[in-house]
Amino acid sequence: MSATGGPEKSVSPRVERYRQSWRLRVPRDPDETRRIERWLATARVFLAGATLVAIRMDPTELGRSWAAYGLFVFYLANGMLIMMLLRRRQQSTAAFRFLVHATDIVWPALISIFAEGPRTPFFLFFFFVLAAAAYRWGFRETLGTAAAEVVLLWFENLVVVHVWLGPGGSQRLRALTGLNVNIRDFDPQRLFMLSIYLLVMGLLLGYLAEQQKHLRGEKALVTGLLSKVRVEAGLTGTLQQIFNEIMAMYGVSRLMVASQESHSQRVFAGELNRSEGRVGEFRWLESGMRDAKTYLDDFPGQVCYASADGNGWKAISLDESGHVVPVANLSPITHLRQAQPFGSLVTVGFLFGSEWRGRVFLFDPSWRGERQEELRFLLDLVRQVGPAVYNVYLLHRLRRRASAAERARFARELHDGAVQSLIAVEMQVDVLRRQVEANRPVGGELGRIQSLLREEVLKLRELMQQMKAIDVDSQRLLGVLRDAVERFQRETGISARFITDLEELNMPQRVCREFLRIVQEGLVNIRKHSQARHAMVRLAATPERWSLTLEDDGKGFGSLAGRYTGKQLEEVGKGPMIIMERLSLIAGELTVESTPGQGTRLEVTVPRIGDMPHEL
Repeated sequence: MSATGGPEKSVSPRVERYRQSWRLRVPRDPDETRRIERWLATARVFLAGATLVAIRMDPTELGRSWAAYGLFVFYLANGMLIMMLLRRRQQSTAAFRFLVHATDIVWPALISIFAEGPRTPFFLFFFFVLAAAAYRWGFRETLGTAAAEVVLLWFENLVVVHVWLGPGGSQRLRALTGLNVNIRDFDPQRLFMLSIYLLVMGLLLGYLAEQQKHLRGEKALVTGLLSKVRVEAGLTGTLQQIFNEIMAMYGVSRLMVASQESHSQRVFAGELNRSEGRVGEFRWLESGMRDAKTYLDDFPGQVCYASADGNGWKAISLDESGHVVPVANLSPITHLRQAQPFGSLVTVGFLFGSEWRGRVFLFDPSWRGERQEELRFLLDLVRQVGPAVYNVYLLHRLRRRASAAERARFARELHDGAVQSLIAVEMQVDVLRRQVEANRPVGGELGRIQSLLREEVLKLRELMQQMKAIDVDSQRLLGVLRDAVERFQRETGISARFITDLEELNMPQRVCREFLRIVQEGLVNIRKHSQARHAMVRLAATPERWSLTLEDDGKGFGSLAGRYTGKQLEEVGKGPMIIMERLSLIAGELTVESTPGQGTRLEVTVPRIGDMPHEL
């Protein structure tokens, strides 16, 4: 209920956006407000100075009236004073802006009385005041400024020049003041034409300012909706936030969305309801192929508004370009009304590539604005926000697939490693039990079982280490690498060292993460295949690149002997494939130097400057 006891009137979304953009007539950012006033102050001084120069070049523009020259000089000094005040003040108050604007209105009117020339430049000052009003505020203020100028001009000329001074006003004023003052005679035709010019310019500049204000308001609304798109909220949470804003914007109590996947033809539908000013939770509905006929039928246009009255349906629809198209078939709306009762409806379609199509339905919107303009804005809104929501869906689907692939890999590792080893241990324990029953020595079998269990413990630890999420940056990388090498030495008994002369790093997080994974993979390979007694990890940097080296004194890299680049290893189908894949993510290069019976040396280099492949 309203304060008067009657029913509260609903506010159309366009009116609400008017209110939002009306609040934007003075920019909310104080720095932006101060910047606007400084530009206007600079333009004011430049205009006054240029006018004085033009008058000095052609004195007939103002005749012989020293009063007009004095007013111009005083106006220039006033502009310079305003500029200095704005330089010193940290903020510009509304009262200060109003006072400056009122002064700008009065000066041109005063100057026009004393200007005698037929082409006086004072008219530019009137335009400057109108442009300043449009730049500061909007349509009403600009038109009000034009009306104030017209009223002031007629008041001065009628009351001061025509009534008080009368014919020969210049001689009478000279007699009263003793000064050489020239006053323009009263000219109704000239004042009338000047009034028309000012009103027309006020209308045009005000309209442009209002359009700019509306565009700024709509931009703020779209930006606000885009800020609701959050990956961490998930698809359902993102739709909840966006649909909540749209419902409040268009004054609807019920919203539905329906979509269909092109490949599987599955239909998904969800709804959001508002009751007593509170919005419920967005929930997905059970849907099937029959809902495709109801919600995804061939509705008129890309966006459509329809309302029912005693004479049938009234509808307006727009195509993808925002142009009005004729509504020839209303059967989809009639069919939808049987499933979802409503008095009026707004529906807008969306299409995400060739994979998804769907529609959003707003039931019983409470607007009274320009419907065609509202529909066009809703169409633009869906076009700008829809791709961001679709990206959230794609990212979550990609994450699910990545998680499924990682779980499958983890299952394969367990099956091929731990499970097979446990089966082998079970078989050896059975052999051991039989040997005990036959009173045979069991020391050798116990040693083999112990070695096998130790090996599987190491494999499980390495697998768990690979499954952990890595959150390492340049400040933590040196410490994490040192800990990884020390842990490797404790668990394997292989003497290992981490060497670096770097104290600080300025390395991108992607490179830090991949360097750590490369070190972990390299140490695993040393333990499994090298039969080494010593290992070393070295991290260095030059102005051009980062360098990571892994060395061991084992048996060498298989059948390879000599020095090989990453491309050469790819050609022969050999080498540390996992390390090579990780280097491709950071534009790195690999060099392998293998000496049979003496060891292996892996050198990784990554440029410090240059483009890297995009990260998914």
